Amino acid sequence: MTRPNLDRHIAGWRGPVLAALLTLIAGLPGLLLLPPLDRDESRYAQATSQMLESGDYVDIRFQEEPRWKKPVGIYWMQAVAVGLTSSVENRDIAPYRLPSLFGALIAALAVAWAGAALFGQRAGFLAGAILGTTLLLSTEAGMAKTDAMLCACVTLAMCSLARIYLATRAGEVPRRPHKFLFWLGLGLSILIKGPIGLLVVAPAMVALSVWDRDIRWLKRLGWGWGLPMVALLVGPWAIAITIATDGGFWREAVGHDLGGKITGAAESHGGFPGFYLLLSPLLLFPATLLWPAALSTAWSRRAEPAVRFMVCWMVPGWLIFEFAPTKLPHYTLPTFGAIALLMAAALTQPIGTISRRVGAGLTVFAAGIICAITVYGLTQWGTSTAQTWAAITILCTAVAGIGGTFILLNRAAVSALLVAMAFGVVSHAALAGTLRQLRPLSVAPLLVETMERAGIAPDQGLIPGPVAITTFHEPSFVFLTGRDTQLTDAAGAARALAEGRPAIVEAHDAEAFRQAVAQSGAGGRAVGTVRGYNYAAGEEVALTVYAPTGAPAAPSVPGNGAPAEGPAE
Repeated sequence: MTRPNLDRHIAGWRGPVLAALLTLIAGLPGLLLLPPLDRDESRYAQATSQMLESGDYVDIRFQEEPRWKKPVGIYWMQAVAVGLTSSVENRDIAPYRLPSLFGALIAALAVAWAGAALFGQRAGFLAGAILGTTLLLSTEAGMAKTDAMLCACVTLAMCSLARIYLATRAGEVPRRPHKFLFWLGLGLSILIKGPIGLLVVAPAMVALSVWDRDIRWLKRLGWGWGLPMVALLVGPWAIAITIATDGGFWREAVGHDLGGKITGAAESHGGFPGFYLLLSPLLLFPATLLWPAALSTAWSRRAEPAVRFMVCWMVPGWLIFEFAPTKLPHYTLPTFGAIALLMAAALTQPIGTISRRVGAGLTVFAAGIICAITVYGLTQWGTSTAQTWAAITILCTAVAGIGGTFILLNRAAVSALLVAMAFGVVSHAALAGTLRQLRPLSVAPLLVETMERAGIAPDQGLIPGPVAITTFHEPSFVFLTGRDTQLTDAAGAARALAEGRPAIVEAHDAEAFRQAVAQSGAGGRAVGTVRGYNYAAGEEVALTVYAPTGAPAAPSVPGNGAPAEGPAE
């Protein structure tokens, strides 16, 4: 597509909408194909389902345990999505993921909207498309967690702030809708993930003011009605949860969860300063080829107000995340809007030789990592169907990396980006298909399939529930089988059989389970064994499913082709 044709297709509102469409295409395969993931996604989804079941939309719980780590925003959004498109009884994870996909669309739209005003229509569209098709955001778009929606809220706030800042610099009066969007994004970010959004927004405002030696632009934000608006968004629930938990939510969320991440590597998620920079070529793929050009633009054009704003958006927040002891790959996502805009700004001028060569090297490196991960997963847990998906993943990733690199080195940067994005989106979709076919990783769905084939799944209503399970106490299984699922030990599994309920026993608990069954006099039969890999715990598992005595007879249907173990007597 020639540049005049591209400009015609992205003129006006078409650019942001087309960027959002590419984001939708990039995020939808993961949303539709992947089973419930451990651990955070399934915890969020299960807590939301319990809200819908109980009608309590203030307190947040996973089974009977308080889940007082994050505010309520994402749970409300998931509840609305499930209420509009599905029901709790379906135990389908896709509706719970819709807010994340919607968040990715908002982020891409916001970046394209701001970029068009700051750097031109073409740059705006490319910035939105870059953000929406990055490996990190398109992956988060298909997961029922907070991070894609947090990215949307922070990106919306920062893009609106950019419009206000540049209007003030130009001697114009900032528009009220831009102020409204800034405060809306900021308030929703707090409702989604507490102060994390502020860790990006506030340092950017301070850095800009210090760099410019001017704080007068801050007076044009509409503080008089903006702060009350944020209070109105956050305050009612904050008051309600304080009363409902007697202040326990704040002690857990601020004192334990946030405080633990600031003072140490919470839940063993540690890393060294520079971790995110080292990981960035992979997370930005397929736009990795423009990463060096974006950094070069940030330095060489820092005198331009628009570029200066992006630097202040990206750098302070990134450094905060780099030096925080707790690290997870998605933490820097709220800064990706600035990176995408800097990449698009780099395309408005010729890209230097060093930036092109370094970008080419990083892109080939990132593509190689994705291909290596795909091959490893295929060799470890693959099936014949997974081979087809994996071949498509590897082929498209290689074309995105090598093809984009070749075109970039021949000085056609925009064409290189478009080729890389096109094949990158296909490779991401194929990767989701590959992961779906790595059946040993889907332990919880395999357990549910085994119970359903044997006629002992609690939701079938043929025998009483809930099911009792030992060792494999992952949230994905709780989400698929319901709130009352009993996470227990060998003795508890034996009691479940004695009470006429199904039981699932991990191999390490088998001997203790047999002894408990012998002591209790409970009877039952094994209807299948599921062997797989618990990636959340990093260990192989073998779980035998038992039907209680008197359960409807059904053919033994082993999981993963494994023979069923003998009866529990």
